[in-house]
Amino acid sequence: MIWSWDFALAVLPDILGAFGVTLQATLVGFALAAALGLLWAVMRMAPVRLVARSASAVVEFVRSTPLLIQIYFLYYVLPEYGVTLSLTITGVIALGLHYSAYTAEVYRAGSEAVAKGQWEAAPALNLPTRSARLRFVLLEAIRPTLPVLGNYFIAMFKDTPLLAAITVMEMLQTAKLIGAESFRYLEPLTITGVVFLVVSLAASYGVRSLELRYAVRH
Repeated sequence: MIWSWDFALAVLPDILGAFGVTLQATLVGFALAAALGLLWAVMRMAPVRLVARSASAVVEFVRSTPLLIQIYFLYYVLPEYGVTLSLTITGVIALGLHYSAYTAEVYRAGSEAVAKGQWEAAPALNLPTRSARLRFVLLEAIRPTLPVLGNYFIAMFKDTPLLAAITVMEMLQTAKLIGAESFRYLEPLTITGVVFLVVSLAASYGVRSLELRYAVRH
Protein backbone atom coordinates (compact mmCIF):
# COMPACT_ATOMS: atom_id res chain seq x y z
CA MET A 1 0.00 0.00 0.00
CA ILE A 2 1.40 3.38 -1.06
CA TRP A 3 0.83 6.52 0.99
CA SER A 4 -1.67 8.92 -0.60
CA TRP A 5 -1.46 12.55 0.50
CA ASP A 6 -4.78 13.31 -1.18
CA PHE A 7 -6.55 10.64 0.85
CA ALA A 8 -4.71 11.64 4.03
CA LEU A 9 -5.81 15.26 3.67
CA ALA A 10 -9.35 14.13 2.89
CA VAL A 11 -9.71 12.09 6.11
CA LEU A 12 -7.74 14.48 8.32
CA PRO A 13 -10.78 16.62 9.31
CA ASP A 14 -12.71 13.53 10.45
CA ILE A 15 -9.83 12.31 12.60
CA LEU A 16 -9.22 15.74 14.09
CA GLY A 17 -12.93 15.99 14.83
CA ALA A 18 -12.69 12.68 16.69
CA PHE A 19 -9.71 14.09 18.57
CA GLY A 20 -12.20 16.40 20.30
CA VAL A 21 -14.01 13.34 21.67
CA THR A 22 -10.70 11.83 22.79
CA LEU A 23 -9.65 15.04 24.51
CA GLN A 24 -13.04 15.49 26.15
CA ALA A 25 -12.98 11.92 27.50
CA THR A 26 -9.48 12.49 28.86
CA LEU A 27 -10.22 15.82 30.54
CA VAL A 28 -13.52 14.79 32.11
CA GLY A 29 -12.19 11.35 33.01
CA PHE A 30 -9.13 12.80 34.70
CA ALA A 31 -11.21 15.34 36.62
CA LEU A 32 -13.30 12.43 37.89
CA ALA A 33 -10.16 10.44 38.72
CA ALA A 34 -8.65 13.35 40.64
CA ALA A 35 -11.84 13.91 42.67
CA LEU A 36 -12.48 10.22 43.38
CA GLY A 37 -8.84 9.60 44.16
CA LEU A 38 -8.90 12.39 46.73
CA LEU A 39 -12.03 10.86 48.25
CA TRP A 40 -10.38 7.43 48.51
CA ALA A 41 -7.27 8.99 50.04
CA VAL A 42 -9.24 10.89 52.68
CA MET A 43 -11.30 7.80 53.49
CA ARG A 44 -8.14 5.72 53.92
CA MET A 45 -6.93 8.23 56.50
CA ALA A 46 -10.24 8.11 58.37
CA PRO A 47 -10.04 7.09 62.04
CA VAL A 48 -12.93 4.65 61.54
CA ARG A 49 -11.32 1.34 60.65
CA LEU A 50 -14.26 0.09 58.57
CA VAL A 51 -14.17 3.20 56.37
CA ALA A 52 -10.40 3.04 55.91
CA ARG A 53 -10.40 -0.67 55.08
CA SER A 54 -13.34 -0.34 52.70
CA ALA A 55 -11.59 2.43 50.75
CA SER A 56 -8.37 0.39 50.64
CA ALA A 57 -10.27 -2.63 49.34
CA VAL A 58 -11.88 -0.58 46.57
CA VAL A 59 -8.54 0.90 45.52
CA GLU A 60 -6.79 -2.47 45.45
CA PHE A 61 -9.65 -4.09 43.54
CA VAL A 62 -9.72 -1.39 40.86
CA ARG A 63 -5.94 -1.38 40.50
CA SER A 64 -5.80 -5.16 40.19
CA THR A 65 -8.34 -5.51 37.37
CA PRO A 66 -7.75 -4.48 33.73
CA LEU A 67 -9.28 -1.28 32.45
CA LEU A 68 -10.80 -3.06 29.46
CA ILE A 69 -12.71 -5.46 31.71
CA GLN A 70 -14.03 -2.51 33.72
CA ILE A 71 -15.19 -0.83 30.51
CA TYR A 72 -16.98 -4.00 29.41
CA PHE A 73 -18.53 -4.42 32.85
CA LEU A 74 -19.99 -0.91 32.88
CA TYR A 75 -21.21 -1.24 29.30
CA TYR A 76 -22.68 -4.76 29.35
CA VAL A 77 -23.52 -5.54 32.99
CA LEU A 78 -24.95 -2.29 34.38
CA PRO A 79 -27.86 -2.19 31.85
CA GLU A 80 -29.01 -5.56 33.22
CA TYR A 81 -29.59 -3.78 36.54
CA GLY A 82 -31.43 -0.87 34.97
CA VAL A 83 -28.45 1.50 34.67
CA THR A 84 -28.11 2.58 31.05
CA LEU A 85 -25.54 5.21 30.12
CA SER A 86 -24.39 6.68 26.84
CA LEU A 87 -21.23 5.30 25.25
CA THR A 88 -19.13 8.37 26.03
CA ILE A 89 -20.31 8.64 29.64
CA THR A 90 -19.64 4.94 30.17
CA GLY A 91 -16.11 5.37 28.85
CA VAL A 92 -15.47 8.48 30.93
CA ILE A 93 -16.68 6.78 34.12
CA ALA A 94 -14.52 3.74 33.40
CA LEU A 95 -11.43 5.88 32.84
CA GLY A 96 -12.11 8.03 35.90
CA LEU A 97 -12.82 5.09 38.20
CA HIS A 98 -9.77 3.15 37.03
CA TYR A 99 -7.31 6.00 37.41
CA SER A 100 -8.83 7.17 40.69
CA ALA A 101 -7.17 4.14 42.29
CA TYR A 102 -3.80 5.41 41.11
CA THR A 103 -4.37 9.05 42.03
CA ALA A 104 -5.43 7.88 45.50
CA GLU A 105 -2.00 6.32 45.95
CA VAL A 106 -0.39 9.53 44.72
CA TYR A 107 -2.31 11.58 47.27
CA ARG A 108 -1.45 9.12 50.03
CA ALA A 109 2.24 9.33 49.19
CA GLY A 110 2.02 13.12 49.15
CA SER A 111 0.35 13.24 52.56
CA GLU A 112 3.02 10.97 54.02
CA ALA A 113 5.69 13.31 52.65
CA VAL A 114 4.27 16.29 54.56
CA ALA A 115 6.49 17.18 57.50
CA LYS A 116 5.22 15.88 60.83
CA GLY A 117 5.48 19.36 62.29
CA GLN A 118 2.78 20.61 59.92
CA TRP A 119 0.35 18.02 61.26
CA GLU A 120 1.25 19.01 64.82
CA ALA A 121 0.87 22.71 64.07
CA ALA A 122 -2.92 22.44 63.70
CA PRO A 123 -3.68 22.08 67.43
CA ALA A 124 -1.23 24.87 68.22
CA LEU A 125 -3.20 27.16 65.91
CA ASN A 126 -6.49 26.02 67.45
CA LEU A 127 -7.58 24.54 64.12
CA PRO A 128 -9.87 21.50 64.05
CA THR A 129 -8.07 18.43 62.72
CA ARG A 130 -10.41 18.03 59.76
CA SER A 131 -10.12 21.70 58.83
CA ALA A 132 -6.33 21.58 59.05
CA ARG A 133 -6.13 18.54 56.80
CA LEU A 134 -8.49 19.78 54.12
CA ARG A 135 -7.41 23.42 53.98
CA PHE A 136 -3.69 23.37 54.73
CA VAL A 137 -1.95 20.03 55.02
CA LEU A 138 -3.85 18.40 52.17
CA LEU A 139 -3.10 21.31 49.84
CA GLU A 140 0.56 21.07 50.82
CA ALA A 141 0.47 17.35 50.08
CA ILE A 142 -1.10 17.77 46.63
CA ARG A 143 1.40 20.34 45.38
CA PRO A 144 4.43 17.99 45.00
CA THR A 145 2.22 15.31 43.43
CA LEU A 146 1.29 17.46 40.42
CA PRO A 147 4.04 16.02 38.16
CA VAL A 148 2.96 12.45 38.98
CA LEU A 149 -0.68 13.33 38.35
CA GLY A 150 0.43 14.80 35.04
CA ASN A 151 2.01 11.50 34.08
CA TYR A 152 -1.25 9.70 34.83
CA PHE A 153 -3.07 12.26 32.71
CA ILE A 154 -0.85 11.32 29.77
CA ALA A 155 -1.36 7.63 30.48
CA MET A 156 -5.13 8.12 30.47
CA PHE A 157 -4.92 9.99 27.17
CA LYS A 158 -3.06 7.04 25.63
CA ASP A 159 -5.61 4.60 27.07
CA THR A 160 -8.60 6.29 25.41
CA PRO A 161 -8.30 3.99 22.32
CA LEU A 162 -9.66 1.24 24.59
CA LEU A 163 -13.00 3.02 24.37
CA ALA A 164 -13.16 1.84 20.76
CA ALA A 165 -14.06 -1.55 22.24
CA ILE A 166 -17.53 -0.15 23.02
CA THR A 167 -17.61 1.88 19.78
CA VAL A 168 -17.02 5.32 21.29
CA MET A 169 -16.21 7.51 18.30
CA GLU A 170 -12.77 8.60 19.46
CA MET A 171 -9.78 8.76 17.11
CA LEU A 172 -9.00 5.05 16.83
CA GLN A 173 -12.61 4.05 16.25
CA THR A 174 -12.94 6.77 13.61
CA ALA A 175 -9.72 5.62 11.90
CA LYS A 176 -10.95 2.02 11.90
CA LEU A 177 -14.27 3.01 10.32
CA ILE A 178 -12.51 5.06 7.66
CA GLY A 179 -10.28 2.10 6.89
CA ALA A 180 -13.22 -0.31 6.73
CA GLU A 181 -15.12 1.95 4.33
CA SER A 182 -12.18 2.79 2.06
CA PHE A 183 -10.04 -0.33 2.50
CA ARG A 184 -7.18 2.02 3.26
CA TYR A 185 -5.85 1.76 6.82
CA LEU A 186 -2.39 3.23 6.33
CA GLU A 187 -3.32 6.90 6.30
CA PRO A 188 -6.00 7.03 9.05
CA LEU A 189 -4.04 4.86 11.49
CA THR A 190 -0.81 6.73 10.82
CA ILE A 191 -2.47 10.12 11.34
CA THR A 192 -4.04 8.86 14.57
CA GLY A 193 -0.67 7.63 15.82
CA VAL A 194 1.02 10.92 14.95
CA VAL A 195 -1.66 12.93 16.79
CA PHE A 196 -1.19 10.77 19.89
CA LEU A 197 2.58 11.17 19.63
CA VAL A 198 2.53 14.95 19.24
CA VAL A 199 0.03 15.54 22.05
CA SER A 200 1.80 13.10 24.39
CA LEU A 201 5.18 14.74 23.78
CA ALA A 202 3.72 18.20 24.38
CA ALA A 203 2.04 17.00 27.57
CA SER A 204 5.27 15.34 28.70
CA TYR A 205 7.09 18.63 28.28
CA GLY A 206 4.44 20.32 30.42
CA VAL A 207 4.75 17.64 33.11
CA ARG A 208 8.52 18.06 33.08
CA SER A 209 8.06 21.79 33.63
CA LEU A 210 5.79 21.05 36.61
CA GLU A 211 8.36 18.65 37.99
CA LEU A 212 11.09 21.28 37.85
CA ARG A 213 8.85 23.97 39.30
CA TYR A 214 7.46 21.96 42.20
CA ALA A 215 10.47 19.80 42.95
CA VAL A 216 11.03 19.26 46.65
CA ARG A 217 14.00 21.34 47.79
CA HIS A 218 16.27 19.79 50.38
